[in-house]
Amino acid sequence: MFTSQWKTDMALGVPALDDAHEALFDELARLEHLAQLADPNFSAGFRDLIAAVERDFREEEDLMEEIGFPSLATHREQHARVLSGLHHAWAAVDEGDLAQGRQALALLPQWLLFHQATMDLALAAALELVQRN
Repeated sequence: MFTSQWKTDMALGVPALDDAHEALFDELARLEHLAQLADPNFSAGFRDLIAAVERDFREEEDLMEEIGFPSLATHREQHARVLSGLHHAWAAVDEGDLAQGRQALALLPQWLLFHQATMDLALAAALELVQRN
């Protein structure tokens, strides 16, 4: 399984983003552990993970709205696609098909790292510019 441990070199230098991302990776690591435990624990943990992802994305989108970030629509669309996939997996998990949830859990950290290194990096640069002015 792909590691979802937060590392300091993943930080973008914007405390609001870095703190939220670290909390999200902590939630992923916790759920990776639950994935090896009994099914009811995984099901509840997967639901909690979705809530954490929704919270993280909402906070990012609020920051983008505050500064009039020009790529807000594209960034928001990427968030919506991931949330859609997670919600579809949650429907299967809720029906007892944990395989889809475990597959989503395996893919999510990879997507988050790519998203952070591309779209969130651009947001961090824009936030830094706003703070300087």
